[in-house]
Amino acid sequence: MPDLAALIPALGPATWALVCAGALVVGLSKTAMPGGGTIAVGLFALALPAKESTAALLLLLMVGDATALWVYRREPDVRTLVRLIPSVLIGVVLGTIFFATVGGETVRTTIGVILLALIAVTVWRRRTARRKELRAASADTGSVRAEPAAPALARAGYGVLGGFTTMVANAGGPVMSMYFYAMRMPVLTFLGTSAWFFAVVNVIKLPFSAGLGLITRDTLAMDLMLVPLVLLGAFVGARIARRIPQGIFEKAVLVLTVVSALALLVL
Repeated sequence: MPDLAALIPALGPATWALVCAGALVVGLSKTAMPGGGTIAVGLFALALPAKESTAALLLLLMVGDATALWVYRREPDVRTLVRLIPSVLIGVVLGTIFFATVGGETVRTTIGVILLALIAVTVWRRRTARRKELRAASADTGSVRAEPAAPALARAGYGVLGGFTTMVANAGGPVMSMYFYAMRMPVLTFLGTSAWFFAVVNVIKLPFSAGLGLITRDTLAMDLMLVPLVLLGAFVGARIARRIPQGIFEKAVLVLTVVSALALLVL
């Protein structure tokens, strides 16, 4: 009969508090707070060594993905997902190479700078598009089609950056949030498309992380204990998301992305 206590990772109270808070944020980010998952990246990075924290968080993100897929299974913009995958795969490969050759501080700083630049560019693009629409007095201002808001070059850029940042620090959420924000997706379409996107991408990332030797017995044991908190966060998030007005939702996405970027630069 194995000693169950021996299977529990030997972490201090402060470390357990950080990873528990991170697990709750993972669930909330998957069903209500796109981009907020990077807060969990920061919490796990504070609790664990940088590279090990990435693998531990990846497994919990996959649990959150499964929950989000169930909640928003009818909501995704499939065409957008299909068009993103090729550039995202390029980003994942580049991220794997980068992750294997640099330290954790360089990873966090690089991603924080990328996110802040993306926020500035995305907000500028949205305001420019609104001014053009007002001048044209277009009858299609409510459209959420991808092509007018996201040309092929922009889509490829977001895809590569999303794949890169999600591979090196599980921080692709804010990048893709900026992309979906630029497309002006309704709340549920936004959340559904994000759920399906990261479910696919995180499955793709898993063998890369395993190949780098980052998934250990302690990682699996800790994540198993944290799964209920991810599910709790996802349940609470799903109830909140269906009550959020579009304007408040978009402002929350921007604020959470800025906070996430600054956290990566400061922590």
